[in-house]
Amino acid sequence: MSEEPSRLAMLRFARRIAVQQVQQIDRWIAAEEQREADRAAGAAQRSAAEPQWTIGLTQDGRPEEVHAPDCTMAGQRQHRPATVDQAREALVQGVAACDFCRPDTELGL
Repeated sequence: MSEEPSRLAMLRFARRIAVQQVQQIDRWIAAEEQREADRAAGAAQRSAAEPQWTIGLTQDGRPEEVHAPDCTMAGQRQHRPATVDQAREALVQGVAACDFCRPDTELGL
């Protein structure tokens, strides 16, 4: 004759299973947090690797002048960061190139 497990034994067994499941979920969460941190670090590294061009703005916020990433004249007025493509597009649309750093020459325009 086999004895059936007590209600208390079954509850303890169920608790062990639940704890194991919570631990597995915690491992999944930790792995996902690591993946997100790696993606964010990769994105930050890619954006840091790309030089930040700048577009100088007039007092009313209109684009006035495009500057290369290393231009020292860009910091003298209000400006916004721009990607290489945005800098090219601004030059093509008629925004002036800085006379000091000549971004149009550097961008091949």
